[in-house]
Amino acid sequence: MGKYAIEIFYSKEDEGYIAVVPELPGCSAFGETEEKALEEVKTAMALWLETAKKEGRKIPKPQGKELLRSVCEELSHATRPQRANI
Repeated sequence: MGKYAIEIFYSKEDEGYIAVVPELPGCSAFGETEEKALEEVKTAMALWLETAKKEGRKIPKPQGKELLRSVCEELSHATRPQRANI
């Protein structure tokens, strides 16, 4: 299994944590704690990939690290003080 990015957030409506894998459409899981949501989404991810392989669907290449790196670079450029042209 590749290194896909996982997002975990708290849902007031569901009173628990939702974990999603943005690169795998529809791949998500619920947990009462962040740890449980992470555990559940790892299972969901394995099943998603297994099903996609069996059905001959295209499996996206993990972009998690590259995506995180580009976001961090954008943030570092945005938060650097700008020099005044005086």
